[in-house]
Amino acid sequence: MNDTPSEASSGIPAQERLDRAAGVLLGTACGDALGVPYEFAPRLRGDQTPEMAGGGLGPYRPGEYSDDTQMAACIARAFAEAASGSGPGGTGGAVLRGPVLDAVAENFLAWRFEGASDIGTQTRAILDAAASARGAPGAAEAMLAAARERYESGVLSAGNGSLMRTGPVGLCFLDDARRTADAARLVSSLTHADPLAEEACVLWCEGVRAAVAGGGFTGVRAGLDLLADDRAGYWAARLDEAEQAPPEAFAPNGFVVTALQAAWSAITTTEGGGPGHLVAALENAVRAGDDTDTVAAIAGALLGARWGAPAVPRRWRAAVHGWPDLAAPDLEDLGRRVAGLPASALSG
Repeated sequence: MNDTPSEASSGIPAQERLDRAAGVLLGTACGDALGVPYEFAPRLRGDQTPEMAGGGLGPYRPGEYSDDTQMAACIARAFAEAASGSGPGGTGGAVLRGPVLDAVAENFLAWRFEGASDIGTQTRAILDAAASARGAPGAAEAMLAAARERYESGVLSAGNGSLMRTGPVGLCFLDDARRTADAARLVSSLTHADPLAEEACVLWCEGVRAAVAGGGFTGVRAGLDLLADDRAGYWAARLDEAEQAPPEAFAPNGFVVTALQAAWSAITTTEGGGPGHLVAALENAVRAGDDTDTVAAIAGALLGARWGAPAVPRRWRAAVHGWPDLAAPDLEDLGRRVAGLPASALSG
């Protein structure tokens, strides 16, 4: 993993920044589709190369991505529509405008009942609890309340389901780390109110934001400064562990902490740079085993942000697709549209 100090401290040309933004959803989808055939199957050996063969829990067609990318697309579409005139307008909260967050919630509900090919237990419970609010103002608040109630009742709520979809949130406020962190917490809390899930999303979204802005992979550790002092130490230790062990050491990885560690391990323990690093790191993420599509989707968002859409192999670009009828060019376009938004389109 190569990042020079000069790159990490300087800006990049506007076109390269957009190419990196385009890589976020595309990288998520490619990692997802690459991991789909191996989810909860026997772990691949180091000499076995993962392929976008389909199957899995769907079962999925070759190259088809799963719920990880489907939910990320729900978020990105709501954000992109906020400034296009085709989505809800108005003003609201200080982090994300109320109607924008409602649009994310509405997209989640539409996906739940019209497009979900697979869905986690935690996410299903919250979306079903908020289903009566579909189509009415306040869908996001209903979802937030259901997630809080579930967490406060003692039900384990720190699964990897909000981290897997969080990549597009890192594109919201490319010049503002604090706003990005606040948005990451809020969007995570729509379904996962456990602070561990929120903190993981903060770290990963800062990683995405910094990578697109020209900071290499430095953003994940820089994100520690966005956490409370008593939490930064916990996560610093977890990142240290991930940098010193292979991805398969962090299993089972349905837990948000080990999912982040497996993805970070795949990125940081894989040698090289550019397209070769993107491919090899995603393959190593799949070799982590267990929740393979999710670990690779998480890693893919950050790898795409760092190396950009042009680093994704043509064979992957040609194959990747999924709900709601999105292929590689559509995923790239969504990323560019979110990254090109003025901050005023999303925040009050």
